[in-house]
Amino acid sequence: MSTETGSVELVGEQTVGNIARTALFAAVIGAFAQVSFPNPLAPAIPVTLQVLGVFLAGIFLGPLWGSASMVLYLVAGSVGAPIFANGSAGFAELVGLTGGYLLSYPLAAFVIGVIVHGGLTLRDPKQAGVVRLVAGMVAGTAIIYAFGTVGFSYFGNYGLAEAFTLSAVAFVPFEAFKIAAAVGIVRSDRVTAE
Repeated sequence: MSTETGSVELVGEQTVGNIARTALFAAVIGAFAQVSFPNPLAPAIPVTLQVLGVFLAGIFLGPLWGSASMVLYLVAGSVGAPIFANGSAGFAELVGLTGGYLLSYPLAAFVIGVIVHGGLTLRDPKQAGVVRLVAGMVAGTAIIYAFGTVGFSYFGNYGLAEAFTLSAVAFVPFEAFKIAAAVGIVRSDRVTAE
């Protein structure tokens, strides 16, 4: 009696790679959250590099894996990993003054990925033109600002117009720098997508 054994691949190599990149980007945004400084125009909300992480996740991981990395980031932070801005953690951060920003990240990464990649299929982001890259990040920023404004208004007891001024308009110059940085990273010869 002959017994043959063969290997069974339960999860494809590409899926394993995507899961690893998803975890990596969740960690990257956690590290980016620790880089913060006060915004002179809106002292209640710090300027961080988190949004740059959202941009890069949508661009390099695409809509599905990019949004998955943001969900992983939010879950890790809400259960106690100190990966939100200034080392904060806990579910209360998601329902606090800046919770709207955090909750917007999965949707923003998804929309950025759809625009940059022209759909749900992951493509080489270097093939996307600068206009497509910028359009994706501007759309993602609009989503982040919309969620952030509503959360800031609700939890800070501000009117929507005042909340929009403090939680969105005051950050436009910083987002412009992050968009430029993301375009530079994508166009860099050292970064390649698989």
